[in-house]
Amino acid sequence: MHQLGVPKEWSIVDVYGLEPDLLALLPKPVVAVILLYPLRKKNGNTLEDKEEAVKGKDTSALGSQDPAVYYMKQYIHNACGTIALIHSIANNLDTINLQDGFLKAFLDKSKNLSSAEIGELLMKSTEISETHEEMAHEGQTEAPNEETPVYHHFVAFVQKNGVLYELDGRKFGPISHGSTNPETMLEDAARVCKEYMARDPEEMCFTVVALTNSDSESF
Repeated sequence: MHQLGVPKEWSIVDVYGLEPDLLALLPKPVVAVILLYPLRKKNGNTLEDKEEAVKGKDTSALGSQDPAVYYMKQYIHNACGTIALIHSIANNLDTINLQDGFLKAFLDKSKNLSSAEIGELLMKSTEISETHEEMAHEGQTEAPNEETPVYHHFVAFVQKNGVLYELDGRKFGPISHGSTNPETMLEDAARVCKEYMARDPEEMCFTVVALTNSDSESF
């Protein structure tokens, strides 16, 4: 994230739990929450059933009608974490002062494109794929190659114009989870993360992280 031009004071931190006392430990402000959850087969632990119902009936849960929401489709295999990061940053440019670099140039170039066009532009961007590959190999576990099947998926939650949006490049568009504000976004996103976990109570492989300004407030 920092190599792509995000200032050093912004960082990704672990969320140790979704209860108020543990959420209170996070440095503020928190501008995005990212959930990693296990994928399951059809009718499993996803919100796709909700999205499909919305498509054919009430479209109020889909956030694509708000042009202020930056959203891209995912066309790159095994890149959902990178896309969740971009969604988190791109929807908070009023708070995050991006430095000159690839990400700032990419967001400037893509701001008037459709979600599909942004996804295609990312697919053609060698800089971000190279950075993604480099960072993946610095981890403590072996990085899978691009074609390896994966069973976990990242989604981002952001606040935009008083609405909590779930941003998942595999979905039809942004999904609205109701009203929120910058002060309650963390708690509201935690509520949706709990809904994911409740769909598969025996599963332990959930992880939550937050994009926060670590320099603005001490623990």
